[in-house]
Amino acid sequence: MEMNEHEKFMRVAIKLSEQNVKEGIGGPFGAVIVKDGQIVAQSANRVVPQNDPTAHAEVSAIRLACNKLGTYDLSGCTIYTSCEPCPMCLGAIYWARIDAIYYANTKTDAADIGFDDHFIYREIELPMSERKLKITQLLRDEALPAFKLWQASESKTSY
Repeated sequence: MEMNEHEKFMRVAIKLSEQNVKEGIGGPFGAVIVKDGQIVAQSANRVVPQNDPTAHAEVSAIRLACNKLGTYDLSGCTIYTSCEPCPMCLGAIYWARIDAIYYANTKTDAADIGFDDHFIYREIELPMSERKLKITQLLRDEALPAFKLWQASESKTSY
C-alpha cells in the first residue's frame, strides 16, 4: 500500500476524532480498521455514550470488525488510530492479531490534554504488592480444574 493510501485512512480516523468532539459525544479519538485496502470498521471513542470505560475507539473498532468479519482473528488487517494506543487498546490490538498500527497524536499529546496513561505503564512495572490497586489471589486450587478441562478438551478453539 502506498503512503497516500495510509494517509487516506488516517484522515478518516482523524475526522472521526474531530466529529466526536464537535458533536459532544466523547473524547477526541477515532480508529479505522482496513483489510485488503477497504475499511472494515470504524469508530470514535464511545466511553461516555455507552457508559463503558473499555469503549475506546480502537476497542470499539475491533469489536465492529470482528463482528463484521465473523472472526476474533484480524490477521491481515491494519488499524489507523488518531492517537497512539493506550495500554488497554494496545493489548486488544495484539490479541486481535492486527498486522500493523498507524497513529497520529502521541501518548504525550494525549497526556497534555488530560488523557494520561503513564501511571498504568508505571504500575505494570511494579510488583503486585506495591501497586495502588489492591490485588489478591484467591481460590486458585478451585479455579485450576477449569484450566485442566480446557487443556484436555478436544472441542476447544485455540486463540
